[in-house]
Amino acid sequence: MSETKRLYFEDAGRLEFEARITGRRTVDGRPAVILDETAFYPESGGQPWDLGTIDGIPVVKVLDEEGTIVHVLEREPGQEAGEGAEKVKGLVDGRRRFDHMRQHSGQHVLSQAFIEILNGETRSFHLGADASTLEIGIENITDETLDRVERRANAVVFEDRAVKTYFVPAGRIAEVPLRRPPKVSGLVRVVEIEGFDYSACGGTHVRRTGEIGLIKIIAAERIRGNLRFTFVCGGRALADYQVKTRVCRGLAGKFNVPDREIPAAVEKQGAELKDVKKRLKTVEQAAAGYEARELAEGASGRIVARVLAEKSPEGARALALSLVKLGPAAAVFATRSGGKARLVLARADGVAADLRPLAGVLAPLFNGKGGGGPSLIEIAGDQEADLDALVARASSAVAEEIGRHNPN
Repeated sequence: MSETKRLYFEDAGRLEFEARITGRRTVDGRPAVILDETAFYPESGGQPWDLGTIDGIPVVKVLDEEGTIVHVLEREPGQEAGEGAEKVKGLVDGRRRFDHMRQHSGQHVLSQAFIEILNGETRSFHLGADASTLEIGIENITDETLDRVERRANAVVFEDRAVKTYFVPAGRIAEVPLRRPPKVSGLVRVVEIEGFDYSACGGTHVRRTGEIGLIKIIAAERIRGNLRFTFVCGGRALADYQVKTRVCRGLAGKFNVPDREIPAAVEKQGAELKDVKKRLKTVEQAAAGYEARELAEGASGRIVARVLAEKSPEGARALALSLVKLGPAAAVFATRSGGKARLVLARADGVAADLRPLAGVLAPLFNGKGGGGPSLIEIAGDQEADLDALVARASSAVAEEIGRHNPN
């Protein structure tokens, strides 16, 4: 099968074209056509395929099969347009194409900036629907150095350098200072950012770096011993900045501070919250002591079981531990807190029983998960669980366990 002529090599900004259907097939249950030439870019090199229409029929996928470009369509085109028939008209989604051009060209700039600043080679690139990722062969980076990389990349954008594409025979490719060796043989397509970067690449690119717009790195994570950076360019960078500005403005209003003081305000509130929780724990423990004495005085058996309305997990735990120190052999409490139903089981130190196996018995009753130690277990499950039924079943299980270890 002959190779498809790629019109985007000649002009990445070309969106409309006419071509002849030279073949038909089915891909994943959908009709597909092969044209003698096309402006549609297929999925390749980390860049997604173009979308658009062929004779008004939506193109849902574009694939490269050893040089032949296959256009997968939403529905079958007219049968009269068979092999060798009259030309069909193609229209590429210009907004998507230009966005991909900006992101891919931005990646080339960013990759070379990492080389210049850190000698960090690009390991992989993926152009996503909302943001793109770039894996760089470095183990760590400081905020200051990352700022230097961003400044260098954006300086190249602001200089509005020419972006050129051309083919070089394999025998002469050594004359081109490529950032990394080509993965193809024969003619190699070179994308040159004037005076800055030379890359072997078959993707679509802008004509000048100024068209890329702002390049912004928005996240970093470790992967395979490298760092993977998430970045956005152009319109995506603007959208990201708008969202984050709204978030900062909202937080600044809530804390009543300028946006640059938000981190300090959050840290201060976090410290205050930690202090409040510490004091609340002290109060809850004191209250648990008084409540435990009342429960112990009114206990009619060795096990005290209660539904504690909406008591916090911490409060239920503190009450159970305080209670078993006052005489009862065990405490069984159920509460509803944090969107979950919860069970707390505790036994006195002098009682020979291991509560851990009961977690496996009781948790399935309300799709719960939990565990603990021999003398205390906690289980959290479905919010709508019947707490009275849970307490009754748990009390019975605890009584059986205590009876088995303490026959007298």
